[in-house]
Amino acid sequence: MSAAGAATIAVTPRLTLSELTYDDAAFIVRLLNDPDWIRYIGDRNVRDEDGARGYLERGPMAMYAKHGFGLWRLARRDDDEPLGMCGLIKRDSLPDVDVGFALLPQYRRLGYAEEAARVTMALAHSRYGLARVVAIASPDNGPSRRLLEKLGMSFEGTTPGADPDDPTVLYARALP
Repeated sequence: MSAAGAATIAVTPRLTLSELTYDDAAFIVRLLNDPDWIRYIGDRNVRDEDGARGYLERGPMAMYAKHGFGLWRLARRDDDEPLGMCGLIKRDSLPDVDVGFALLPQYRRLGYAEEAARVTMALAHSRYGLARVVAIASPDNGPSRRLLEKLGMSFEGTTPGADPDDPTVLYARALP
């Protein structure tokens, strides 16, 4: 099961990953205004559903059209409750495709991010033919950094972030 009209990307024992649609606007407003999203990922200035639809169009949907992948809606299989996002991102600032994830606070520390990131890494190789993926995180985001290490990614150093005074840490892993 996935949101109406959304292409299902993958199904795990507990989760469905599917393309985000305009129907996800209210969920996107909640996720992008979570204090940890703003702290660790950045304020996207999305405050209402119209702004969320613009974010979806310029971000995930544009990436689906250009690359065939992007950030996907992460939902529980049993009730289609949206928990967060996980997927692959091609950033101009990085030489390789990057795996990204973010969950609403009530769904963190339950293994959902790891489950979604593992299937995303598998798809990076099997479906998209990638030989290597990277990930970026804020230096002080311990939970994300620990998850990247659980995924078999290795710390490679720092890279400039959106704010030049606030670099991000870079992790990488060769696939499969």
